[in-house]
Amino acid sequence: MERIIYRELKSTPQVWGLLALLGAFVAAAGAVVLYIEHYGHVVTGMNNQIVWGLPHVFAIFLIVAASGALNVASIGSVFGKVAYKPMARVSALLAIALLVGGLAVLVLDLGRPDRLIVTMTHFNFKSIFTWNILLYTGFMAIVAVYIYTQMQRGLPAYAVKVAGLAAFVWRLILTTGTGSIFGWLVAREAYDSAVMAPLFIVMSFVTGMAIFLLVVMGITTMTGRDFGAQLRTRLARLLAIFIAAVLYFTAVQHLTNMYAAEHWGVETFILRDGGIYTILFWGVQVLIGGLIPMAILFTPKLVKQARMVILASSLVIIGGFAQLYVIVVGGQAYPLDIFPGYEISSSFSDGVINAYTPNILEVILGFGGVALALAIVIIGTKFLRILPNSLSDANVSAKS
Repeated sequence: MERIIYRELKSTPQVWGLLALLGAFVAAAGAVVLYIEHYGHVVTGMNNQIVWGLPHVFAIFLIVAASGALNVASIGSVFGKVAYKPMARVSALLAIALLVGGLAVLVLDLGRPDRLIVTMTHFNFKSIFTWNILLYTGFMAIVAVYIYTQMQRGLPAYAVKVAGLAAFVWRLILTTGTGSIFGWLVAREAYDSAVMAPLFIVMSFVTGMAIFLLVVMGITTMTGRDFGAQLRTRLARLLAIFIAAVLYFTAVQHLTNMYAAEHWGVETFILRDGGIYTILFWGVQVLIGGLIPMAILFTPKLVKQARMVILASSLVIIGGFAQLYVIVVGGQAYPLDIFPGYEISSSFSDGVINAYTPNILEVILGFGGVALALAIVIIGTKFLRILPNSLSDANVSAKS
């Protein structure tokens, strides 16, 4: 193996230009937050039937991806794969950045961000949302310690492994908690399933790995650092396995719901009669975000090409976002069955499909969270020794 030397990013026009662009997105999102807080959520596409809209999809997507972004660090530290260890620092930094970006969207969309103080000082342990407050803050603290153990010289060898193991376990618990928000919400037929927890875990593996590949390939290209084809191919093939796992758990989720008569209505809605939600499920989630990138990454000639890895990773991100949109928004669009076995008719949207069309304000707010996460990564690699000078194939040992 080559000697691993970590260096900060140099101050180049490309780096500062990218930061300026990301800053513009963050500033635009800040303006949207003030506008929504002043006029209320009536200016968005959300209503009292669809209360979790596009910003929540962005937030959950980033939070789930944060757990998966730690994949590479976990493989190196916990499972002892030498080839992945040089990328552990940037993997951990990306995990924190994505979580901060997701939480920023989630908190700022509430309309009264100051109410978070009440949540943090008055705990209701019967609520999964209270648990998530502890899980999110704990994740950031543990991963920060993990980065410190990797950067600090003179620590015993087991310190990194212990910190890495703690981060690995905590990330699984965190994603289980996020999935359980939906799995334990029995009022919504589309959510009520124990499969949600493992489904969200494998979804985190996919989206996190895809984002990691794009971010590392982007930074190494922008700064002229080497990213070995063999190492990139390893990560891409691992992504393909994760895609297959997501498709498997998605099939299990829907087959399980179809087996229960009480869920037949919502399954028919999502899989056949749901209009945009059915199109997103089959066309974007399954085909564009699942089958096509999996075919690309399992084809030996294609997986070795950098542009095909970029294409496949981008399609995975689009598909993962569509999957969360179908779960979050599609699950609310299907009407609540408040009185099972009875027909309900009133003027308050009972028994009808709830309409929702996101507007530009929600899009700007969501992309503001994405920009914030990427800005944190760029700033972190600019001022800290996070990324190696080279990720060449010389660092990929035959035994790793």
